[in-house]
Amino acid sequence: MPPFKRGKAQQQKEGLEVTTFLEFHSSSLFCVTSMAAMGKCFLVLMVVVVVVSVLGGCGLAEAGQHHVVGGDRGWDLGSDIGVWSLDKVFRVGDNIWFTYSAADETVAELTSKEEFEACNVTNPIRMFTDGLSRVALEGEGERYFTSAKPISCKRGLKLRVEVLPASQGETVDVDRIEAAAQGPAPSGSIGLVWPPVMALLGLALVLLFSNF
Repeated sequence: MPPFKRGKAQQQKEGLEVTTFLEFHSSSLFCVTSMAAMGKCFLVLMVVVVVVSVLGGCGLAEAGQHHVVGGDRGWDLGSDIGVWSLDKVFRVGDNIWFTYSAADETVAELTSKEEFEACNVTNPIRMFTDGLSRVALEGEGERYFTSAKPISCKRGLKLRVEVLPASQGETVDVDRIEAAAQGPAPSGSIGLVWPPVMALLGLALVLLFSNF
């Protein structure tokens, strides 16, 4: 039986079908690849949004000042707290830090100017005893801090803080200030924010370049 010979029209039809098949699958592959790339780009975008949000938080954390009472010597009889406080300006949103030996000293916050001047520590608002104490200045007005030992108070270990309004144009969110100040050291509160920021930036770069 003679071999079957396809006509020219049949060959053209088959060629068109093969071309259509290849074009369809190429388009499908392109769509899948494009969708995967879009997915990764979307993930990168989300990471960048998180990074920007964290950086925005850094700016807020920097808005308030951190005052270490007594400077390098801290809350100690050897510090001249009165002299230290002369050029200090305390505003709403700031934090003051008391650093001291918990075995030797404590800090008491008193209610009134009279108690402060008389070193009457029998009825404090609160006591700080952990050796590193942070006090957030959340409202305007005067606050009074002394050593919980009357003899130390009378020898000058006390601090009157006049809290002024926040700087003009600066808004203070007390809840976010409180959250930003959880656990930082006085000299490194902002530095602690950078490790997670750098980690997120690294992840964003890895995801971005993995598309190429």
